[in-house]
Amino acid sequence: MGFAELGLSDELLRAIEDAGYTEPTPIQKGTISPVLMGKDLIGIAQTGTGKTASFVLPMIDVLSQGRSRARMPRSLILAPTRELAQQVSENFEKYGKYHNLSMVLLIGGVQMGDQIKALDGGVDVLIATPGRLLDLFERGKILLTGCDLLVIDEADRMLDMGFIPDIESICQKLPKNRQTLLFSATMPPPIKKLADQFLTDPKMIEVARAATTNKNIEQLIVPVSPRAKKGKLKDILRKDAVETAIIFCNRKTTVRDLEADLRKAGFKVGQIQGDMDQANRIAELDRFKSGEINILVASDVAARGLDVKGVSTVINYDVPWHPDDYVHRIGRTGRAGATGTAYSLVTKADEEHIDSIEKLTKNKIRRIGEKDTPSKKEAPANKDEDKPAAKKAPKKAEKPKASPAKDEQPKPEKAKPKKAPAKRKTKKVDAEAEVENDTPPTPSVVPTYDDDWNGPMPDFLHHGVN
Repeated sequence: MGFAELGLSDELLRAIEDAGYTEPTPIQKGTISPVLMGKDLIGIAQTGTGKTASFVLPMIDVLSQGRSRARMPRSLILAPTRELAQQVSENFEKYGKYHNLSMVLLIGGVQMGDQIKALDGGVDVLIATPGRLLDLFERGKILLTGCDLLVIDEADRMLDMGFIPDIESICQKLPKNRQTLLFSATMPPPIKKLADQFLTDPKMIEVARAATTNKNIEQLIVPVSPRAKKGKLKDILRKDAVETAIIFCNRKTTVRDLEADLRKAGFKVGQIQGDMDQANRIAELDRFKSGEINILVASDVAARGLDVKGVSTVINYDVPWHPDDYVHRIGRTGRAGATGTAYSLVTKADEEHIDSIEKLTKNKIRRIGEKDTPSKKEAPANKDEDKPAAKKAPKKAEKPKASPAKDEQPKPEKAKPKKAPAKRKTKKVDAEAEVENDTPPTPSVVPTYDDDWNGPMPDFLHHGVN
């Protein structure tokens, strides 16, 4: 089935051909016709499957009829991040070039005055983040009563970022008689509840099980200690297969520090994180897309909506705290049928998060070097070989045993001195066991005497030792 069979206009088909696309993706095949028919819809698809175009394309044809009015957008697309909103606007520019539609982008980090002027000129398509939209609404700069089509993109990300109350508030300000489209890569219960509340008899289009990962992406876990993470990361980046890479960190400070460290090491690297203003973030993305830099260090602010062709590798320098974020992070590679590799640098403290990710995706992630590294079950066997050597220690201390005073004083006080050498003898072994996360070996009982004895020196110890 080609795009022409989905009922799109000739102008739109020409724009699609100019963009180099000939066949619709599964989510596009399932979504375009119902949207053109005016139905509410829930679309569940992995990232990188053409989800954005699946609602942008039919919206262009729907909005081609009618005219815009000042400060009264005819349609509204809500996106969780500036980057995703920017990506949606780029799609409208690319596919709507043969249609005379006006579009306004409302995001933070941009002068509000310029956005208000754009609204005054009339708006067919308003693309906004929830915070900036509500800000302008409360200032009386925008009216939502003329909005007949609402798109909620990356709804599960909205949930993660705490935007659901804002979404509910916005939906209540829109006309009740409207068309609503909800798209997401995952479908947690709160999003299902949101859909039940604001969508009317929606058609469900699910091209992949919720929270699945792209089969074209090879997923690998790299066990590493916290101190060795930077070195291991550089080893991965120097591999021939790594042409372009996005490295994800959990904290903005980590993004800054890691970008500076990689730059000093000679890598062509940039960064994108929440403390940067919009102009600098867009500039860094443009440098990455143009090939001026081939490595981008990012916080999760860029995990959704970052659409760059040909990203060969994604690296989780920090394992994400939320399992859903893992799905979206690695979805930056292996897009549009291409293949990619996703590495996760995993410390012992990250194992719980990895378990949650594997439960969510129902996929066991392969660990690099697990065949070469001794397993936890094998490690104690090596320690058992050392134990007899520790037990030989009594031979060196058998002189006190030979003392005739031993029979003269069958008192329990001897038990205390016996334990003291065990601590000293096995201290190094216990430290190694802690690193291997194994049970420390049982201490050997060595009947020697040392300064752990706090009482008076018994007279019998002065006899029989020459």
